Amino acid sequence: MERTTSQQTLQTRESELRALLLRGLDGDARAYRAFLDQLGGHLRGFLRRRLPQSSELEDVLQEVLLAVHNARQTYRAEQPLTVWVQAICRYKLADHYRARGRQAAQTDWLDEADELLAVQDNEQAEARRDLGKLLQQLPPRQRLPIVHVKLEGRSVEETARLTGLSSSAIKVGIHRGLKALAAKIRGGA
Repeated sequence: MERTTSQQTLQTRESELRALLLRGLDGDARAYRAFLDQLGGHLRGFLRRRLPQSSELEDVLQEVLLAVHNARQTYRAEQPLTVWVQAICRYKLADHYRARGRQAAQTDWLDEADELLAVQDNEQAEARRDLGKLLQQLPPRQRLPIVHVKLEGRSVEETARLTGLSSSAIKVGIHRGLKALAAKIRGGA
C-alpha cells in the first residue's frame, strides 16, 4: 500500500510539473517560473545525494536548469517529463565529473527516473523566507539599505536616491542592521 501511495505522489508531482511546463511553453511566464522553481527543488534533492561535495551542488543545479531552459522546445508532451529531465541531468552530471577528471562513483542512479521527483529540497527558499522574517524585525532605516545594497546589489548612491536617505545614512544603516541581524541570529531571533 505504501509503495502505491508513493507512486501516486510521484505521478501527481510529474503531472503538476508537466502541466506547468506546458503552460509555460504556451507563453504563461508565471507557470514557467513556477515550473523552474519547483523543478529546482526536486533537482537539488536529487543532486545532493550524488555530489560528494555540497559546494558543487548549486553550480551543477544551475547548469541543469539552464540546460532544461535551453532545451525546453525539444520537450514532447507525450513523453514523461522525468525521463526528459533525467537525461539532461545525467549529461550535466557526467560533464561535471569529466571536468574534474573523475568517474562517477556509482552509476546505478542513471536508471532511477522516479527518484528525480522523490525528494524536494527547498533549503534556499526556506532560507530566503527566514531572512525575510528577520529583516522585517529591523526598522526601515536599517532594513531598506540591507535589502537594496546587500540583497539587490544596488549601489549606495542609488539606494540613497530610492530611499531619500543620505549615502552616509545608508552605510550606517547597513552596518547597524547587519549587527542587529547577527545579534538576533545568535540570540535565536
